[in-house]
Amino acid sequence: MDITALDTKEKLLSKAVLDEVFEIQDEIDRAIILLSLQEKAKMLGVKGQFDDLVRAYKRVDLSFKKAGQRTPASGMDNYTDFDGPYVPMYCGSWLANENGVYAQNMSQVEQIACYHPILPIERLKNLETGEEQIKLAFKRNGRWEEIIIPKTMITSASKIVALSGRGVAVTSENAKLLVRYLSDVENRNTGQIAVQYSSSKLGWIKKEFLPYDTDITFDGDTRFRQLFESIGEHGNRDKWYEHVKGLRQSNRMEIKLMLAASFASVLIHQIGALPFFVDLWGETEGGKTVTLMLAASVWANPAESAYIGDFKATDVALEAKANMLNHLPMILDDTSKKNRKIEENFEGVVYDLCSGKGKTRSNRDIGINAENHWNNCILTNGERPLTSYVSQGGAINRILEIECGEKVYADPQQTADMLKQNYGFAGKDFVEVIKAMGADAVREIQKDFQQKLFDDEKMQKQSISLSIILTADKIATDTLFKDGQYISIDEAKKVLIDRNELSDNERCYRYIVDKVSMNEMRFDDETNCEKWGIMKGDFAVFFNHAFDELCKAGGFSKKSFLSWAAKKNLIDKYGDKNTKPTKINGTLVRCVWVKIENVSDDSEFETDENGFIKVDDQMKLPFD
Repeated sequence: MDITALDTKEKLLSKAVLDEVFEIQDEIDRAIILLSLQEKAKMLGVKGQFDDLVRAYKRVDLSFKKAGQRTPASGMDNYTDFDGPYVPMYCGSWLANENGVYAQNMSQVEQIACYHPILPIERLKNLETGEEQIKLAFKRNGRWEEIIIPKTMITSASKIVALSGRGVAVTSENAKLLVRYLSDVENRNTGQIAVQYSSSKLGWIKKEFLPYDTDITFDGDTRFRQLFESIGEHGNRDKWYEHVKGLRQSNRMEIKLMLAASFASVLIHQIGALPFFVDLWGETEGGKTVTLMLAASVWANPAESAYIGDFKATDVALEAKANMLNHLPMILDDTSKKNRKIEENFEGVVYDLCSGKGKTRSNRDIGINAENHWNNCILTNGERPLTSYVSQGGAINRILEIECGEKVYADPQQTADMLKQNYGFAGKDFVEVIKAMGADAVREIQKDFQQKLFDDEKMQKQSISLSIILTADKIATDTLFKDGQYISIDEAKKVLIDRNELSDNERCYRYIVDKVSMNEMRFDDETNCEKWGIMKGDFAVFFNHAFDELCKAGGFSKKSFLSWAAKKNLIDKYGDKNTKPTKINGTLVRCVWVKIENVSDDSEFETDENGFIKVDDQMKLPFD
């Protein structure tokens, strides 16, 4: 090699020179020539760039030797030369070392793609949507970090600048170059960049269960990273089981039902049912929050701001959270703490969460977003029953409620502290049991409970939900706790609501009867107030418009009620019409005739002239 001919930096830094040097097999001869070239580079003022190139060539040379291959001959392109755990990757015409990433064309050395090491190390392919994400590794302040981002973010100069918020040194000036560099490295190293299957949802993925099966990576929304990280085993397994067995021995229904409901969440998908609410309500200091913590500790950290959430989020955020949890229970503390928008449409939120499916939404890029969907149990608590916030039977039918009595726990603080220190064991154990049993065996147990709960007077949707909880209770009692503390069928049936109590039309009728009793003056011509109509024997005769307003105020459907009332002979019809022409104060108007029946029949009691009921067995007074 004629070193004197290398009289310009372009000649010295050409690939041909180093290709020739690294073709020399004798290490001593190669070292001597490299020293001479370094002196030449120093004279030309490009020693730093020359040393960078030499390091890159040495790294590639070492990589090929480890693989048992001969270093490629002339025409070799560059490889990344980063200090750290990542293998060198072919980067074409880019120079990538500890000083950053920049173009090899030395006449444009100022065109920096990135001021620090960065490279793609893994592709993640989502099992639900087929969409890809990319895992980037970058080094700042001497420390490597890894982030997972949507693949589309590194394919657009306008989008990649968002990575500046994650710590990557990218601006609108170097964005295009960084996009090109990352694309080159990814596409030229398909053999080294592994494809990892991933999911943005937890729970059952075919026969696997995330997060317990490590063959699948979680790539969910970064908003829920803290929630995801709260799930897992921590502390001492025996301490958790020993303490919870002691709590179950107290035979408190609040503890058994909420604990079983937490396990039941992962069975809903196996059985093919819809999501449902389980609500624990009662006065303050009763142990409601500790019971929610117990339910959460089956799967995750029950501490505040870890796994347990609340209703302060928007309905869109709740939908996204339900989609991420998928088959794990969503636990929300204190129904009284609601976002204002949720409070205005709380009934709609209940319907949406129990439907197991999110709203269809469009976007600018691909037209329609993938729909959110989930199959889990939603556990809540509050001082008032959840049903007091909703009026429609369809929403109430999706809620199982249990009242929280007093002193559920002998020492609630001790239980809370223990749960915060030991959690996550039972959920993983339960999943392993379900895998071994198989979905068919689970469904057989559930069908048996459903038949035992069947009652024409009870709502069947509630019976299905309760049967899933009893299934989970039986499996957990038999295989995990082995303490014989089952929830009895008789105890469980107390949670169910009678069909008549739930019927919208039955409730509408009671509402109308109560309103008539409370507003007698509105049917009396002699009083001076807004009139609703007149009384005719056993019938309250409503002006059509007044009846419309009454139904609207109560949240009931007038058309549905009149159809039901006609079948029950509770209205007086005119032909096939549910309204009847009536003359009131000399004017013929269409009215709704509703028969007012006494809800409680007191005819068996005799009253005196003052209306008091005579009772034979008088209580003796403590004084004369």
